[in-house]
Amino acid sequence: MSELLDREMRIQEERLGIRISLSHEKEPLGTAGPLALARELLNVDNESFFVLNSDVICDFPFKDLLQFHHNHGKEGTIVVTRVEEPSKYGVVMFDADSGRIHRFVEKPQVFVSNKINAGIYIFNPSMLSRIQLRPTSIEKEIFPVMAEEGQLYTMKLQGFWMDIGQPKDFLTGMCMYLQSLRQHAPERLRTGPGFLGNVLVDPTAQIGENCTIGPNVTIGAGVVVEDGVRIKRCTVLKGARVRSHSWLESCIVGWSSSVGQWVRMENVTVLGEDVIVNDELYLNGANVLPHKSINESVPEPRIIM
Repeated sequence: MSELLDREMRIQEERLGIRISLSHEKEPLGTAGPLALARELLNVDNESFFVLNSDVICDFPFKDLLQFHHNHGKEGTIVVTRVEEPSKYGVVMFDADSGRIHRFVEKPQVFVSNKINAGIYIFNPSMLSRIQLRPTSIEKEIFPVMAEEGQLYTMKLQGFWMDIGQPKDFLTGMCMYLQSLRQHAPERLRTGPGFLGNVLVDPTAQIGENCTIGPNVTIGAGVVVEDGVRIKRCTVLKGARVRSHSWLESCIVGWSSSVGQWVRMENVTVLGEDVIVNDELYLNGANVLPHKSINESVPEPRIIM
Protein backbone atom coordinates (compact mmCIF):
# COMPACT_ATOMS: atom_id res chain seq x y z
CA MET A 1 0.00 0.00 0.00
CA SER A 2 2.74 2.48 0.93
CA GLU A 3 4.44 1.90 -2.46
CA LEU A 4 1.18 2.79 -4.24
CA LEU A 5 0.84 5.97 -2.19
CA ASP A 6 4.47 6.83 -2.76
CA ARG A 7 4.08 6.42 -6.52
CA GLU A 8 0.94 8.57 -6.58
CA MET A 9 2.68 11.31 -4.56
CA ARG A 10 5.55 11.42 -7.07
CA ILE A 11 2.98 11.95 -9.86
CA GLN A 12 1.36 14.78 -7.88
CA GLU A 13 4.78 16.35 -7.15
CA GLU A 14 5.38 16.61 -10.90
CA ARG A 15 1.87 17.88 -11.60
CA LEU A 16 1.95 20.60 -8.94
CA GLY A 17 5.66 21.45 -9.03
CA ILE A 18 6.05 20.96 -5.27
CA ARG A 19 7.96 18.63 -2.95
CA ILE A 20 5.97 16.06 -0.97
CA SER A 21 7.54 14.29 2.03
CA LEU A 22 5.94 11.18 3.50
CA SER A 23 6.09 10.02 7.11
CA HIS A 24 5.23 6.33 7.41
CA GLU A 25 3.54 5.17 10.62
CA LYS A 26 4.65 1.55 11.19
CA GLU A 27 2.25 1.07 14.12
CA PRO A 28 -0.99 2.97 14.88
CA LEU A 29 -0.14 6.11 16.87
CA GLY A 30 -3.62 7.64 17.21
CA THR A 31 -4.42 11.17 16.05
CA ALA A 32 -1.47 12.95 17.73
CA GLY A 33 1.41 10.43 17.74
CA PRO A 34 2.03 10.74 13.98
CA LEU A 35 2.79 14.47 14.47
CA ALA A 36 5.57 13.53 16.90
CA LEU A 37 6.80 10.96 14.36
CA ALA A 38 6.96 13.69 11.68
CA ARG A 39 8.47 16.27 14.06
CA GLU A 40 11.55 16.85 11.85
CA LEU A 41 9.36 17.53 8.80
CA LEU A 42 6.97 19.86 10.64
CA ASN A 43 9.37 21.88 12.79
CA VAL A 44 10.86 24.04 10.04
CA ASP A 45 11.69 27.79 10.25
CA ASN A 46 9.13 28.20 13.05
CA GLU A 47 6.35 28.17 10.42
CA SER A 48 2.76 27.16 11.23
CA PHE A 49 1.50 23.91 9.71
CA PHE A 50 -1.95 22.57 8.82
CA VAL A 51 -3.27 19.22 10.06
CA LEU A 52 -6.30 17.70 8.29
CA ASN A 53 -8.49 14.67 8.83
CA SER A 54 -8.44 12.95 5.44
CA ASP A 55 -12.10 11.87 5.56
CA VAL A 56 -13.79 15.29 5.58
CA ILE A 57 -14.95 17.39 2.65
CA CYS A 58 -15.62 21.15 2.64
CA ASP A 59 -14.36 24.35 0.98
CA PHE A 60 -11.04 24.28 2.83
CA PRO A 61 -10.48 27.88 4.10
CA PHE A 62 -6.67 27.79 4.25
CA LYS A 63 -6.00 31.51 3.65
CA ASP A 64 -8.60 32.70 6.18
CA LEU A 65 -7.42 30.14 8.71
CA LEU A 66 -3.78 31.21 8.40
CA GLN A 67 -4.78 34.87 8.80
CA PHE A 68 -7.01 34.18 11.82
CA HIS A 69 -4.32 32.04 13.45
CA HIS A 70 -1.62 34.69 13.07
CA ASN A 71 -3.98 37.37 14.38
CA HIS A 72 -4.60 35.70 17.76
CA GLY A 73 -0.95 34.62 17.99
CA LYS A 74 -1.51 31.53 20.14
CA GLU A 75 -0.42 27.92 19.59
CA GLY A 76 -3.36 26.37 17.76
CA THR A 77 -6.61 26.97 15.87
CA ILE A 78 -9.39 24.43 15.30
CA VAL A 79 -12.03 24.92 12.60
CA VAL A 80 -15.55 24.21 13.88
CA THR A 81 -18.74 23.52 11.96
CA ARG A 82 -22.39 23.60 12.98
CA VAL A 83 -24.32 20.31 13.01
CA GLU A 84 -27.98 19.41 13.52
CA GLU A 85 -27.28 16.51 15.93
CA PRO A 86 -24.41 17.53 18.23
CA SER A 87 -25.05 14.53 20.53
CA LYS A 88 -23.21 12.31 18.00
CA TYR A 89 -19.99 14.35 18.20
CA GLY A 90 -17.51 16.07 20.48
CA VAL A 91 -18.73 19.63 21.00
CA VAL A 92 -16.45 22.68 21.31
CA MET A 93 -17.22 25.32 23.96
CA PHE A 94 -15.66 28.70 23.18
CA ASP A 95 -15.91 32.44 23.72
CA ALA A 96 -18.18 33.85 21.01
CA ASP A 97 -16.24 37.13 20.65
CA SER A 98 -12.60 36.07 20.72
CA GLY A 99 -12.94 32.43 19.63
CA ARG A 100 -10.90 31.24 22.62
CA ILE A 101 -11.76 27.61 23.46
CA HIS A 102 -12.71 26.83 27.06
CA ARG A 103 -13.35 23.10 26.94
CA PHE A 104 -14.71 20.12 25.00
CA VAL A 105 -17.82 18.08 25.76
CA GLU A 106 -17.90 14.55 24.29
CA LYS A 107 -21.31 13.51 22.85
CA PRO A 108 -23.43 15.80 25.08
CA GLN A 109 -26.82 14.35 26.05
CA VAL A 110 -28.26 17.79 26.84
CA PHE A 111 -27.76 20.69 24.43
CA VAL A 112 -24.67 22.77 25.23
CA SER A 113 -23.57 23.83 21.73
CA ASN A 114 -23.94 22.73 18.11
CA LYS A 115 -20.37 23.55 17.05
CA ILE A 116 -18.14 20.53 16.51
CA ASN A 117 -14.51 19.94 15.61
CA ALA A 118 -14.36 19.88 11.78
CA GLY A 119 -11.01 18.02 11.65
CA ILE A 120 -9.06 20.99 10.23
CA TYR A 121 -6.31 22.56 12.36
CA ILE A 122 -3.34 24.92 12.19
CA PHE A 123 -0.54 24.82 14.78
CA ASN A 124 2.71 26.51 15.68
CA PRO A 125 5.62 24.05 15.85
CA SER A 126 5.89 24.73 19.60
CA MET A 127 2.87 22.46 20.15
CA LEU A 128 4.93 19.46 18.99
CA SER A 129 6.75 19.44 22.34
CA ARG A 130 3.40 18.50 23.95
CA ILE A 131 3.26 15.15 22.12
CA GLN A 132 5.27 12.06 22.96
CA LEU A 133 6.06 9.39 20.38
CA ARG A 134 3.39 6.92 21.49
CA PRO A 135 -0.28 6.28 20.66
CA THR A 136 -1.96 9.55 21.64
CA SER A 137 -5.35 11.15 20.98
CA ILE A 138 -5.07 14.80 19.95
CA GLU A 139 -8.73 15.39 20.84
CA LYS A 140 -8.70 13.80 24.31
CA GLU A 141 -5.12 14.31 25.51
CA ILE A 142 -3.61 17.34 23.77
CA PHE A 143 -6.46 19.78 23.04
CA PRO A 144 -7.90 19.93 26.60
CA VAL A 145 -4.48 20.93 28.00
CA MET A 146 -3.94 23.55 25.28
CA ALA A 147 -7.43 24.96 25.92
CA GLU A 148 -6.81 25.14 29.67
CA GLU A 149 -3.66 27.15 29.02
CA GLY A 150 -5.56 29.54 26.70
CA GLN A 151 -3.50 28.38 23.69
CA LEU A 152 -6.37 27.08 21.52
CA TYR A 153 -8.77 29.15 19.42
CA THR A 154 -11.57 28.37 17.01
CA MET A 155 -12.67 29.66 13.62
CA LYS A 156 -16.14 28.95 12.24
CA LEU A 157 -16.37 27.20 8.89
CA GLN A 158 -18.42 28.84 6.15
CA GLY A 159 -20.28 26.63 3.67
CA PHE A 160 -20.70 22.88 3.64
CA TRP A 161 -18.96 20.16 5.67
CA MET A 162 -19.29 16.38 5.75
CA ASP A 163 -17.45 13.48 7.33
CA ILE A 164 -17.17 11.08 4.36
CA GLY A 165 -15.62 8.05 6.06
CA GLN A 166 -18.59 5.77 5.24
CA PRO A 167 -19.89 5.12 1.69
CA LYS A 168 -23.37 6.55 2.36
CA ASP A 169 -21.77 9.70 3.81
CA PHE A 170 -19.34 9.85 0.88
CA LEU A 171 -22.34 10.11 -1.46
CA THR A 172 -23.92 12.83 0.72
CA GLY A 173 -20.62 14.72 0.70
CA MET A 174 -20.45 14.41 -3.08
CA CYS A 175 -23.93 15.96 -3.36
CA MET A 176 -22.83 18.86 -1.12
CA TYR A 177 -19.65 19.37 -3.16
CA LEU A 178 -21.62 19.44 -6.43
CA GLN A 179 -24.04 21.98 -4.96
CA SER A 180 -21.05 24.10 -3.91
CA LEU A 181 -19.77 23.90 -7.51
CA ARG A 182 -23.20 25.01 -8.71
CA GLN A 183 -22.79 28.17 -6.60
CA HIS A 184 -19.11 28.93 -7.22
CA ALA A 185 -18.15 27.41 -10.59
CA PRO A 186 -21.32 26.36 -12.46
CA GLU A 187 -19.44 26.27 -15.78
CA ARG A 188 -17.69 23.07 -14.60
CA LEU A 189 -20.99 21.17 -14.42
CA ARG A 190 -22.37 19.33 -17.43
CA THR A 191 -25.66 20.56 -18.89
CA GLY A 192 -27.77 19.73 -21.91
CA PRO A 193 -30.24 17.03 -22.97
CA GLY A 194 -30.12 13.97 -20.70
CA PHE A 195 -28.33 15.75 -17.84
CA LEU A 196 -30.40 16.59 -14.76
CA GLY A 197 -29.35 18.72 -11.80
CA ASN A 198 -25.70 18.78 -10.75
CA VAL A 199 -23.51 16.47 -12.85
CA LEU A 200 -19.70 16.55 -13.10
CA VAL A 201 -18.20 14.66 -16.06
CA ASP A 202 -14.50 14.32 -16.84
CA PRO A 203 -13.78 15.52 -20.39
CA THR A 204 -12.26 12.12 -21.29
CA ALA A 205 -15.45 10.19 -20.37
CA GLN A 206 -17.74 8.91 -23.14
CA ILE A 207 -21.51 9.02 -22.74
CA GLY A 208 -23.78 7.09 -25.14
CA GLU A 209 -27.15 7.93 -26.69
CA ASN A 210 -30.43 8.27 -24.76
CA CYS A 211 -28.85 8.29 -21.31
CA THR A 212 -30.35 10.16 -18.36
CA ILE A 213 -27.69 11.22 -15.89
CA GLY A 214 -28.26 13.10 -12.64
CA PRO A 215 -29.03 14.65 -10.36
CA ASN A 216 -25.87 14.37 -8.25
CA VAL A 217 -23.54 12.27 -10.40
CA THR A 218 -19.75 12.37 -10.78
CA ILE A 219 -18.16 10.54 -13.70
CA GLY A 220 -14.38 10.06 -13.73
CA ALA A 221 -11.67 9.98 -16.37
CA GLY A 222 -11.93 7.45 -19.19
CA VAL A 223 -15.33 6.16 -18.05
CA VAL A 224 -17.54 4.67 -20.77
CA VAL A 225 -21.32 4.86 -20.32
CA GLU A 226 -23.13 3.00 -23.09
CA ASP A 227 -26.58 3.79 -24.57
CA GLY A 228 -29.79 4.06 -22.57
CA VAL A 229 -28.19 4.11 -19.11
CA ARG A 230 -29.86 5.79 -16.11
CA ILE A 231 -27.56 7.06 -13.33
CA LYS A 232 -28.51 9.12 -10.29
CA ARG A 233 -26.69 9.98 -7.06
CA CYS A 234 -23.60 7.96 -7.98
CA THR A 235 -19.84 8.24 -8.32
CA VAL A 236 -18.36 6.32 -11.25
CA LEU A 237 -14.59 6.20 -10.84
CA LYS A 238 -11.80 6.31 -13.42
CA GLY A 239 -11.79 3.71 -16.19
CA ALA A 240 -15.11 2.07 -15.30
CA ARG A 241 -17.66 0.93 -17.90
CA VAL A 242 -21.44 0.89 -17.53
CA ARG A 243 -23.05 -1.15 -20.30
CA SER A 244 -26.31 -0.34 -22.06
CA HIS A 245 -29.69 -0.03 -20.33
CA SER A 246 -28.36 -0.33 -16.78
CA TRP A 247 -29.94 1.58 -13.90
CA LEU A 248 -27.79 2.89 -11.03
CA GLU A 249 -28.88 4.85 -7.98
CA SER A 250 -26.79 5.67 -4.87
CA CYS A 251 -23.76 3.62 -5.92
CA ILE A 252 -20.00 3.92 -5.97
CA VAL A 253 -18.51 2.15 -9.00
CA GLY A 254 -14.80 1.42 -8.42
CA TRP A 255 -11.87 2.05 -10.75
CA SER A 256 -11.85 -0.06 -13.91
CA SER A 257 -15.00 -1.95 -12.91
CA SER A 258 -17.55 -3.15 -15.44
CA VAL A 259 -21.33 -3.13 -14.96
CA GLY A 260 -23.17 -5.40 -17.45
CA GLN A 261 -26.27 -4.71 -19.57
CA TRP A 262 -29.72 -4.35 -17.96
CA VAL A 263 -28.19 -4.37 -14.46
CA ARG A 264 -29.96 -2.62 -11.58
CA MET A 265 -27.82 -1.41 -8.64
CA GLU A 266 -29.07 0.66 -5.72
CA ASN A 267 -29.07 1.35 -1.95
CA VAL A 268 -25.36 2.28 -1.55
CA THR A 269 -23.95 -0.58 -3.58
CA VAL A 270 -20.16 -0.23 -3.63
CA LEU A 271 -17.95 -1.96 -6.20
CA GLY A 272 -14.23 -2.12 -5.38
CA GLU A 273 -11.57 -1.82 -8.06
CA ASP A 274 -11.81 -4.08 -11.13
CA VAL A 275 -15.15 -5.73 -10.27
CA ILE A 276 -17.24 -7.33 -13.03
CA VAL A 277 -21.03 -7.42 -12.65
CA ASN A 278 -22.58 -9.73 -15.23
CA ASP A 279 -25.68 -8.85 -17.31
CA GLU A 280 -29.23 -8.59 -15.94
CA LEU A 281 -28.36 -8.78 -12.23
CA TYR A 282 -29.84 -6.87 -9.27
CA LEU A 283 -27.52 -5.56 -6.54
CA ASN A 284 -29.14 -4.10 -3.41
CA GLY A 285 -26.63 -2.59 -0.96
CA ALA A 286 -23.85 -4.97 -2.01
CA ASN A 287 -20.29 -4.18 -0.93
CA VAL A 288 -18.03 -5.98 -3.38
CA LEU A 289 -14.32 -6.34 -2.68
CA PRO A 290 -11.81 -5.70 -5.52
CA HIS A 291 -11.19 -8.11 -8.43
CA LYS A 292 -14.44 -10.06 -7.94
CA SER A 293 -16.82 -11.24 -10.61
CA ILE A 294 -20.51 -11.19 -9.68
CA ASN A 295 -22.62 -13.88 -11.39
CA GLU A 296 -25.79 -13.78 -9.32
CA SER A 297 -28.06 -11.12 -7.86
CA VAL A 298 -27.54 -9.76 -4.34
CA PRO A 299 -31.09 -9.05 -3.13
CA GLU A 300 -30.16 -8.07 0.46
CA PRO A 301 -27.29 -5.81 1.61
CA ARG A 302 -24.11 -7.80 2.30
CA ILE A 303 -20.36 -7.90 1.76
CA ILE A 304 -19.05 -10.02 -1.14
CA MET A 305 -15.54 -11.22 -0.33
